[in-house]
Amino acid sequence: MEQDGAEGWRNVAVAFVAMFVVFGVAYSFGAFFAPMAAEFGSGSGATSGVFSVTAFAYFLLGSLSGRAVDRFGPRPVLLTGAVAMGLGLALTSQVDRLGMGYVTYGLGVGVGVACGYVPMVAVVGGWFDRRRGTALGVAVAGIGLGTLLAAPLAAALIERYGWRSTYLLFAGASALLLSACALLASAPPRPAGHAARPLGEVVRTPAFASLYASTLLLSLALFVPFVFLPPFAVAQGAGAVAAATLVGVIGIASVAGRLLIGTLADRLGRVPSYLGCFAVMAASYLLWLGASSYPWLVVFAVVLGVGYGGFIALNPAVIAELFGVHGLGALVGLIYTSAAVGALVGPPAAGLLIDATGTYRWAILAAMLAATAAFTALLPLRRVSPRAAQTGGS
Repeated sequence: MEQDGAEGWRNVAVAFVAMFVVFGVAYSFGAFFAPMAAEFGSGSGATSGVFSVTAFAYFLLGSLSGRAVDRFGPRPVLLTGAVAMGLGLALTSQVDRLGMGYVTYGLGVGVGVACGYVPMVAVVGGWFDRRRGTALGVAVAGIGLGTLLAAPLAAALIERYGWRSTYLLFAGASALLLSACALLASAPPRPAGHAARPLGEVVRTPAFASLYASTLLLSLALFVPFVFLPPFAVAQGAGAVAAATLVGVIGIASVAGRLLIGTLADRLGRVPSYLGCFAVMAASYLLWLGASSYPWLVVFAVVLGVGYGGFIALNPAVIAELFGVHGLGALVGLIYTSAAVGALVGPPAAGLLIDATGTYRWAILAAMLAATAAFTALLPLRRVSPRAAQTGGS
């Protein structure tokens, strides 16, 4: 039953702001990469590990925050995220060695994103049915706008105040905004007579296996440009702010992808649209591989961003279509444990390739192959109907 009244759209707005905050902070790490590496004397692999540990934490902890929002509602979950992110960033501003940053930033931002992302897509998914793709597209557009604004803002603040003071500023702003979101969020009503399917049944279905494998493979590639696109651009002669802005370009392009593809998918079909997003992302790495100037990097960022935006908007919608909305938080969180593994391995592996070869090309090629494999893993969903997915057939 569609529940898309004023309260449903208020929760869309809350989700938008929460995701703007948590992903704006997380995806601005590329702007902090060079000054942190310079101060601590660390290589590409070790420094990128801070981001990877963080992404691993928020995707892995999403399985817990998803269960928590199903049981307790979004308010206590968002408040937990506000405290964790504010404290984690404040402590990161005081670390005297990179290893401590793995703990303070990794856990603080990791818990913050876990509390602001999976729970809120589950809340929005529960408020909507017929227009679920549109509502989720608007909600997760906050990720894109946060990515657009936070990375260049961080670069500008770092140039003026240094990376430590910038993290202090981000700590206060994120804690305040997430606390405000917690006060305005509300759980969707649960229709009588419906219960969540046991997760044990879901994980044995072919559709779940396809979703899990494709997300794992894609995440090996997806986070590489968020860490290495800015230093790649600097190596080609771009300024620090211009290089950090490329991450913002991915963000703004993803906003278009989330809004456009989310809406079109409600009409054209969510699974075919989801497949299309994977194809676009896999193809985009060819542009990065062949890029020889800043404008081509902008083109790559736009193409990747559009596909990425559609992927983020449609992932929970596809899960809900195949398996239902009851227990959606736990199920989305479970799927994203695969992204935790990919995020943990992808950027450090790329960094090691860069350090070993002295070039970015082999790392980009590896990312392209992983994204192509992700698209291939998703192809069986073309033959899976929602009823078949829920019964384990095909």
